[in-house]
Amino acid sequence: MADAPFGIRGLLLDTPERGKLRARRDGAIIVKEGCIAAAGDFSDLQKIEPGLTWRHGEDAVIFPGLIDLHSHVPQYPAVARGQTELLPWLQRYIFPLEREFTGEKARSESARFFAELARHGTTTAMLYTTIFEESCDLVFEAARAAGQRAVIGKVMMDIGSYGKLPVEKIAAVSIEESERLCKKWHGANDGLLDYAVSPRFAVSCSRELMAGAGSLAKAHSAYIQTHLSENLAELARVRELHPWAENYTDVYAKCGLLGERTVLAHGVHLSEGELEVLASTRSTIAHCPSANLFLGSGIMPLGETWDAGVRVVLGTDVAAGPELNLWQVMRSAIESQKARASFEKNVRVPSPAELLFLATQGAADALGKGDALGSLDAGKEADLTIIKASALLPYREDSSTREELESEDILSLCVYRGSARATAETLVRGRTIYRATF
Repeated sequence: MADAPFGIRGLLLDTPERGKLRARRDGAIIVKEGCIAAAGDFSDLQKIEPGLTWRHGEDAVIFPGLIDLHSHVPQYPAVARGQTELLPWLQRYIFPLEREFTGEKARSESARFFAELARHGTTTAMLYTTIFEESCDLVFEAARAAGQRAVIGKVMMDIGSYGKLPVEKIAAVSIEESERLCKKWHGANDGLLDYAVSPRFAVSCSRELMAGAGSLAKAHSAYIQTHLSENLAELARVRELHPWAENYTDVYAKCGLLGERTVLAHGVHLSEGELEVLASTRSTIAHCPSANLFLGSGIMPLGETWDAGVRVVLGTDVAAGPELNLWQVMRSAIESQKARASFEKNVRVPSPAELLFLATQGAADALGKGDALGSLDAGKEADLTIIKASALLPYREDSSTREELESEDILSLCVYRGSARATAETLVRGRTIYRATF
């Protein structure tokens, strides 16, 4: 039996186009059969459906569900650990943690991870697990139980792996396990779950493994996720390991890993030629500014990447990022470009509306789901993030103070002060996956 229709009242805020903030002050949406049946003024919709049950009110801000396109489930316990760069950080803190992410530990931590995502207003996430098939399976099960929309993959690596298989067997076994997981989970739970073929990065993957990963993704129309050009020491190591490629991006191009279903985390140190390749293949970069700042990896030239025609989305990237909070990531994106602007000329600082687009409609477009997700248009699926506006104000002032603010100011408050403490409710396909008790 379908859930009963209901309405949600509040300030509607979305960005159907990058930088274009659309607002409806006393707005409302009607949710039927998991979709937005109508969106408009509360006074109008109340008359259309006189017997409808209504949620929230004038203190609510209603956004499309937030979409996080880069993070690591087993790494969350290691946030804020270590004051070092990427490669030694992985060896000291991350690989040992991933090695232990099995059995009951993986099951319980995965459930808590998805609860944290929902508490922060995230409705869709693209996630890495570990090299172990079992742990990836358990993460999928936890996502299904939580009602989350997610794209998940088993980490693939055959150089410096923390597993116990003989090196000569790792690539074949990893491809076999990934295919098994892909067949089981890609499109599962009525399309809420998808599989991402996940070679970790060119530092930990042979050409054989990466080429196999590319073929596997193509055969099953799966997503691909990996890391690209995060750290200068990483770039140097890629040149040593893969001298047959022109550059880091060319490694992935020659292995068949680029395309419109590929999400590459970071992209901090890319040449103009690499950006051209990414744009021409319609590959996507997941910008993770809070993680880049924590590991001292550098500042991605966001405006230049946009100008090159490359699709950009956002990622929390825990555990390098400190929390599963996309509002914080938006804030870091603004502040990092402001920092660049203090010592570089002609740096374009993004607006809050541009960054909201990256975490909603832009991310949905990158996943090929832009017709179903990303905005508050009627007909789209009801993935929603609802914020309590007064929780963002100094001293948690009442909603009458909020009514004096422009819509742009309220969005800015979300970007600069948004966190789990302000999330009122999170819904996926009209079903509540988190509700606060203020």
